[in-house]
Amino acid sequence: MTQTALAPDQIKSTGPEPEAKPKSGALAHMLYVLRENPVTALSFAMFAFFLLSALIGPYVVPYDPLATNAAIALQPPSLAHWFGTDALGRDVFSRVIVATRLDLVISVAAVAISFVVGSVLGAIAGYRGGWIDIILNRILDTIMAFPLFVLAMGIVAALGNSVTNIIIATAIINIPFYARVVRAEVNIRRESGFALAAKLSGNSDARVLAFHIFPNALPPMMVQVSLNLGWAILNAAGLSFIGLGVRPPTPEWGIMVAEGANFIVSGEWWLALFPGLWLMLAVFTFNLMGDGLRDIVDPRRRT
Repeated sequence: MTQTALAPDQIKSTGPEPEAKPKSGALAHMLYVLRENPVTALSFAMFAFFLLSALIGPYVVPYDPLATNAAIALQPPSLAHWFGTDALGRDVFSRVIVATRLDLVISVAAVAISFVVGSVLGAIAGYRGGWIDIILNRILDTIMAFPLFVLAMGIVAALGNSVTNIIIATAIINIPFYARVVRAEVNIRRESGFALAAKLSGNSDARVLAFHIFPNALPPMMVQVSLNLGWAILNAAGLSFIGLGVRPPTPEWGIMVAEGANFIVSGEWWLALFPGLWLMLAVFTFNLMGDGLRDIVDPRRRT
């Protein structure tokens, strides 16, 4: 008996179905990291809340943060004023939300400057070595020999207590952290196999350093970034608390805590509690983000 040949389109494969190609790219990797670590996802959600407060908070707060009204001064939290009012009758909730933008701008700008400057200096010193490395280390040792907050106080006192000078002072005292981390990582990997292979392939020293060595230094630096973001907010608040930071009546968490501290004994606890609580939550958020940022930028985690 002869068998009828089947057409190619009638033949059914009995093999396993091909697996769907996994998603790739930075966004997919970020989503994977967030799903893998719920604490990281929580920290990013809290950061999104603060970022949203900074962006749209000044436009949606119920009261003008600078408007005074002596008739409602020092009222406790209520439905009309969620965080109460201060000694001048200003709504504390509105001032806390509006202050988010200024504190985040100071923190992010200072850390961004110190990250860029410290990374460049540390990468050059670690890759070149020699007298460049020696001079940089002595400069960093000199900066870190001072108590950092005291050094920031001196810089702001010399330059003037403006927002720009607070950012500059905070950036200067943070530069040694990034320069030392990058220098150590680059110094370890400059003679590694992948760096030598990239150089033998015709890449310049700058390209080898920027695209082959530096990405491997990013994971520990991201942890340092998250810690420095929280510390920069504390530094700005501390300077404002002692009178060297942002000038009143500008809404700022440190100023509000300093003003509220004078009324704690008399029972007006809300004046210092809510700005201090927002300050604590912001620092807590940045500290939690460290591991997540490290996993997102780590090249070894993308396999």
